[in-house]
Amino acid sequence: MISRVMTAELAEHVGQRVTIAGWVHRRRQLKSVSFLVVRDRTGLAQVVAGGDLPGEESVVQITGIVTASSQAPGGVELVKPDIEVLAEPGAPPPFDLYRPVVPAALPTILDHAPVALRHPLLRAPLEISAASVAGFREALDRLGFTEIHTPKIVASATESGANVFGIDYFGRPAYLAQSPQFYKQAMVGVFERVYEVGPVFRAEPHDTVRHLAQYTSLDAELGFVADHRDVMAVLRETVAGMLESVRRRAASAVASLAIALPAVPAEIPAIHFTEAQRMTSSDEPDLSPAQERWLSEWAVREHGSDFLFVTGYPMAKRPFYTHPDPARPGYSNGFDLLFRGLELVTGGQRLHRYEDYLAALGERGEPVEPYEGYLQAFRYGMPPHGGFALGLERWTARLMGATNIRQTTAFPRDLHRLSP
Repeated sequence: MISRVMTAELAEHVGQRVTIAGWVHRRRQLKSVSFLVVRDRTGLAQVVAGGDLPGEESVVQITGIVTASSQAPGGVELVKPDIEVLAEPGAPPPFDLYRPVVPAALPTILDHAPVALRHPLLRAPLEISAASVAGFREALDRLGFTEIHTPKIVASATESGANVFGIDYFGRPAYLAQSPQFYKQAMVGVFERVYEVGPVFRAEPHDTVRHLAQYTSLDAELGFVADHRDVMAVLRETVAGMLESVRRRAASAVASLAIALPAVPAEIPAIHFTEAQRMTSSDEPDLSPAQERWLSEWAVREHGSDFLFVTGYPMAKRPFYTHPDPARPGYSNGFDLLFRGLELVTGGQRLHRYEDYLAALGERGEPVEPYEGYLQAFRYGMPPHGGFALGLERWTARLMGATNIRQTTAFPRDLHRLSP
């Protein structure tokens, strides 16, 4: 490893001769003096230099004396530098990465993502995303969960019908997994509490600002629950942990994007689906985007909460493995978590008895054979359990107020985009 001091640490080394390394973020050559602004993973540092300077996005290693300067980033700068160029760019970037505001439209950014994402404002959502994942893991680890890794190539499209990507698997058909749902339920029988962070694939021809063909799903499943409310309580702790991690790990990214992070109430307000219907004057079996926005605004007005649980969705709108409400079998022990006007998380209690699965599949006219591998766990005894799934890119987009989910995705895959 190159022995160096990170730019964020330079203020601790005033008067010392140190080495930094990174990219030339900005080059300014004046008559009497010239400046380089160097960018590394922690921030920016100014270097006072003379003579010909390397161009922007050159990779450099610079050794100099740290001096206090109120005009420089971080209040310090390097003087009397020795500059070594480690690599030079073969072409200029598609737009000036030193501009305080991104001077490019989203298609240009996505077409040139490997270099465009170097811009601090375009990198910031990815820092928030990474901090969110770290918080997800930390929160669930504290609650006794075990991280698992499940297959993304599956033999049948049992859970989702036509909305899957088919692939040729050594001469026979297979599919990219839409969800780790079946596997994480099976692993409740092994570890009781499990979670996974991984890609899922949706072959849905949506060309919208909120849909991707591949996204990162944060999944959790836990056994020995009384009902879906136990799952909701764990989800509340998880979301709070994710936000705390963002505050702690991505403070500079939050500040650069001027994000107002929400508070998570000690108990997130919850309403039943039938109450949501009454409040929005609807008799539809699901909530529209406009109704989700209205309900979220109501939660802010009435409860001061950016979060709202809607429970008890009709069984007809939930997967076959969803546990019905014992008091109202037409409704489910399932829920959605709305966040700032958008459904963010879907979850609920699952069926856990083998005979209930046979009955549920029969009611929907589904054959048992394609589900044999899935049902194996239930044939040998499973506890009452439930879980949830959260889309990472959608979460980050709502946190930062992004108008397009692609702004929170390094290399998005959608109806039209398969590269870079």
